[in-house]
Amino acid sequence: MSLPDAVRASVARQVGAIRSVTPVGGGCISEAYRLETADGPVFLKHHPEAPAGMFAAEADGLRALRAAAGDALRIPAVLAIGDAWIALEWLEPGPRGRGFGERLGRGLAALHRARSPGGWGWEAPNWIGSLPQENAPAASWSGFWRDRRLVPQFRQAADAGRDTGPRREWDRLFDRLPALLAEAEEDGPSLLHGDLWGGNVLSAAGDPALIDPAVYRGHREADLAMTELFGGFDAAFHAAYEEAWPLRPGYREARRGIYQLYYLLVHVTLFGGGYAGQALSTLRRVPGA
Repeated sequence: MSLPDAVRASVARQVGAIRSVTPVGGGCISEAYRLETADGPVFLKHHPEAPAGMFAAEADGLRALRAAAGDALRIPAVLAIGDAWIALEWLEPGPRGRGFGERLGRGLAALHRARSPGGWGWEAPNWIGSLPQENAPAASWSGFWRDRRLVPQFRQAADAGRDTGPRREWDRLFDRLPALLAEAEEDGPSLLHGDLWGGNVLSAAGDPALIDPAVYRGHREADLAMTELFGGFDAAFHAAYEEAWPLRPGYREARRGIYQLYYLLVHVTLFGGGYAGQALSTLRRVPGA
């Protein structure tokens, strides 16, 4: 893996002379590098086949999170972007500091409480991983989750030739969403990270940091449901979040699975395999769906 000369020159025009380029791990969609410049290290993501606007959307999300998070969480600053790359503040990795999970939980609650102007949705579409994500505003949370998340992702999975199970079972869930999400609706929209799995949480010199967002204004439970889907978040994180902002009744019994279905469908579309069975099993555990 090496950075093309044309990309290096494009980056240098915005961040300054580049003294060295070192590949770094962690990227599953884009190539990742550490650049040494006169002003210090820079983190660079490069994707030679990035869809138009992908890195601009990531920059938009990072700026929104950084403004909302304040001192509660570390969010890398955006230094520059190009059509096929984004340059970010280098966050020096290190062991998780004392009380990392607790600080992450409190920080996420603070981020969710920092209201972003606007209703359910976002000003522009963006991406979750390599898949497009619709964000057009909706009048209700249940309408947004149905029409901008579950239905489009179900269609993407079907278009990719994946087995999604009986359509009638999904349609029954779609019809029931207003009742199933009614309790959560009362909280109103929060600014969400949007793709909060363990790989998007870093220890920046011991402090909790978030990267690779897929932001929108949605219900805070959607972020929390993602943290519980693939692991990587300890009990101290969950306890600290709920102490800072308790969850409404019914989250674990019904709504958590509804939110996790979206992320499972993303994985069904991308990878197929066992994710299809996991999605169908989760669907069938939603009470009344």
